[in-house]
Amino acid sequence: MPSRQKQLLFSVSGLLSLFCALAAAVATGLPLWLDGTVLCRTGAELVNASGAELEKFLGGLSYGLFTGHRVKQCGLGGRASRFSFFPELLSAIPAGLHVTVIFFCGVVVLFSSVATGFFFFNAFGRPYETLQGPMGLYLWTFICGLCSCLVMILFASEVKLHHLSQRIANFNEVTFDFQTHSERYDRSFWLFLLVFLLHGINILLIRLAGVQFPFQGKKEVDLSAGGADLMY
Repeated sequence: MPSRQKQLLFSVSGLLSLFCALAAAVATGLPLWLDGTVLCRTGAELVNASGAELEKFLGGLSYGLFTGHRVKQCGLGGRASRFSFFPELLSAIPAGLHVTVIFFCGVVVLFSSVATGFFFFNAFGRPYETLQGPMGLYLWTFICGLCSCLVMILFASEVKLHHLSQRIANFNEVTFDFQTHSERYDRSFWLFLLVFLLHGINILLIRLAGVQFPFQGKKEVDLSAGGADLMY
């Protein structure tokens, strides 16, 4: 492929990686990972509420990886409060899993930034080592895509399997019992899906630039060598 086209493809990939790094950093810090409602079960059962009456016992809950906001409704008006995961909620949540999610978010930000530098280095420089050259771009991009996928899977498991929203709603609550009524993933979560898709596009752009997938060339050489041996 002509060098100009290769420079263009690597430059586009570099810009996409830069966007991924910034998007992942912003998404990690914003309290916009999940938005939902919680039902005051104790109050609703006391008055046998149903239908439209349940609205008086439905509160709101939204949070990210570090902070959040909740409104508790038990029929007598809402009680709004803010909370933070560190150190306030560490005893109430699956702390190891939550820290793992944050760790992989950091990995995505770090390696997306590294990939950005190497994309532009391959576009305008003269790479001379494997990890700096085109083959290394597959590695950095694959790590970013894998970690962004793990972020979504681990956070979803924390919410659905470990009932994170319900744990937060019932934290330090003695009188009333709350249960999750509805949940939906918010913008920060979907930003990581976008990051995952963009790194997938980057892998295609690397291939379009004429760089073979790792080990592909080696297998083709081995197969041709095997055919030559059969002739003799």
